[in-house]
Amino acid sequence: MAGGDDAVTREPSLPDNPQPEEAAAADHQKIHQGTLAHGGRPSTRRVNRWHPAGPVRHSAVMQPKGLDEDGFIAREGDLARVPAAFAPVVAAARAGIAAAFGPDRLHSAYLYGSIPRGTAVPGVSDLDVLLALRGEPAGPDHAAARRIEAALDARFPVLNGAGILLFSTATLLSDVERHDLGWFVACLCTPLAGPDLAARLPRYRPTSLLARETNGDLGDEIPRWRDRLRAERGDAGLRVLGRRVGRRLVRTGFTLVMPRWGGWTSDLGESAAVFGRYYPSRAGQMNAAAATGRAPAAEPAVLTMLIDDLGPWLAAEYTAVHGRKTPRQ
Repeated sequence: MAGGDDAVTREPSLPDNPQPEEAAAADHQKIHQGTLAHGGRPSTRRVNRWHPAGPVRHSAVMQPKGLDEDGFIAREGDLARVPAAFAPVVAAARAGIAAAFGPDRLHSAYLYGSIPRGTAVPGVSDLDVLLALRGEPAGPDHAAARRIEAALDARFPVLNGAGILLFSTATLLSDVERHDLGWFVACLCTPLAGPDLAARLPRYRPTSLLARETNGDLGDEIPRWRDRLRAERGDAGLRVLGRRVGRRLVRTGFTLVMPRWGGWTSDLGESAAVFGRYYPSRAGQMNAAAATGRAPAAEPAVLTMLIDDLGPWLAAEYTAVHGRKTPRQ
């Protein structure tokens, strides 16, 4: 899909598998000194003033990966990969979910994120869970999920919070969610309890259709982020917003170029690096987004840059390349 010239800034075209370049890195103070101009607000005149944020992990050859032998996206997690420090957390989550929901309400439960990928860091990583319910989630279901989250967070110091998503099996298996939530369950979720819904879903390739349906609604998020940033006053709220904004921008930036790169990764640093091969003038900003997505604190000026500069550009470029996500009811 084509976009207006005033809305989309095209980068020089690159081959589908660009060769790696030497990774640049700067510490957080250097980013702040080199990027925040004009009274502490990020400059929008030259996007390459945003230097890479912290050490960004680059693969040795930056070749596509994350696919199985047939070229489909491989499921990335496994209970066998859960770090030992988080094994009691997972066991407690499984028991708490079973007690709160029961077999008549719960179809299946899944982990996703760094814990089942085996990359979780004690005191830094959170627990991410998806529950597939036999009916549409209702108020009592959400209340039960919040109680489990709070109990796990209070009991286990290794956790930096817990989050439980609730969906019905009908929604997860629906046609409209086939390349969004369906793909999420089939490729990014690790079965924790109950029958695996992946058996009822297709296999997926890193296509433009998948890109459109996963992140083709970024533009809808930006006004909500702006409102949240204006309203936030405390460090805790800024940290949550920073992680959300940073991670969403990096993942959207990655899926923008995913079909050209031809592979899959969930690693924030690698995702930013892959994006930067195709959009070098925005690489510094995307590396700053990756750092913000992992940071224990978020700077308002950096968040302003991400929300008011990188975000709108990325949303416009994404629509031009892949189109808008199919509207949901």
